[in-house]
Amino acid sequence: MSSHAPFPGLGPEHELLRDGLRRFIAEQVLPHAEAWESAGFVPREVLREMGALGFLGIRYPERHGGSQLDTIATVVLAEELGRSTVGGFAITVLVHTDMASPHLFHAGTPEQQARYLPDLIAGRRIAAVAMTEADAGSDLAGMRTTARRRADGSWVLNGSKMFITNGVHGDVVFVAAKTGGGGAARHREISMFIVEKGTPGFRVARPLRKQGWLSSDTAELIFEDCVLPADALLGEEHRGFYALVKNLQNERIVLAAQAMGEAARAIELALDWTRNRQAFGQALWSNAAIRQRLAWRATQVEALRAFVYTTAWRDARGEQVVKEVSMLKAMAGTVVNEVIHDCLQFHGGMGYMRESAIERMARDARVQSIGGGATEVMLEEVAKRMG
Repeated sequence: MSSHAPFPGLGPEHELLRDGLRRFIAEQVLPHAEAWESAGFVPREVLREMGALGFLGIRYPERHGGSQLDTIATVVLAEELGRSTVGGFAITVLVHTDMASPHLFHAGTPEQQARYLPDLIAGRRIAAVAMTEADAGSDLAGMRTTARRRADGSWVLNGSKMFITNGVHGDVVFVAAKTGGGGAARHREISMFIVEKGTPGFRVARPLRKQGWLSSDTAELIFEDCVLPADALLGEEHRGFYALVKNLQNERIVLAAQAMGEAARAIELALDWTRNRQAFGQALWSNAAIRQRLAWRATQVEALRAFVYTTAWRDARGEQVVKEVSMLKAMAGTVVNEVIHDCLQFHGGMGYMRESAIERMARDARVQSIGGGATEVMLEEVAKRMG
């Protein structure tokens, strides 16, 4: 078993999950990481294998093929994926499990769930969520993509989405679009839709080239007179904004846990390097400045870990943690970048080489203070709740 602090709610089932994930990552991910980075995506058979092992349906009911666990299990998943050192692989999985498919689980009709959820949990289909637009960013209510209902009940979708993870290779995309008349209450005009790959009028405009997360396929999506059946509406009409905001809480806990796992693993790599690397006749670890800096960074990571698990425990109990989740996301994005910056520095020239895991981790970490809610947006959310 892995040894971790006994945080509230963390039980044997979570440690079994952790150990299974570590074995899978060691055997099925790390040997192929560089090939996936070069290819720009994670092979589908890897995701199907994760589905077969039960890693893609942790929170979902057993009747759909899930494990029916809790928020803490999601945190374990995200932390271990972060520890893999392959951020693109981690986010490919987490978008599928915790950012896209929850929309179907929370808002889908029984028929919609029966049609899609078993395949998503098994990894036979991969999901994406399309809410971000180039001109709107974190301003969800400012999106311009529209869906117009026709006389026969079908919908016509027009617009574009940007920075969509799993956008190239995903099979099912949950798309947010304006269905209102352009009134003052912009947030009350958004609805969610299920769009399958291959639907006429839906296409991938282009894969996007990124600084990091290279093994994650990211795309711009285009919808041009894309006709959807009446039952493609996901949840209530005009309630899509609230669905997006609700799931952003889970998304931000997950991203914070991923960042925490990345930071913890970076410190382990730096410890190993500084204890074995000789410079000026002694190990780098003999330098008090390096020892103390790593000790401080380890302290920050332990504080972040406690915050992550406590917030997940409270969320699992049904408590209101909107302010805490915003704090957590802001803290995690900052800590992971600071920690990995120092860990790369202590690797010296080797830390700047593409063959080094810490170099990949440094590129991957940069987006953690942007994606899922920029740090500045998160701090505004906290400030609004301090009065």
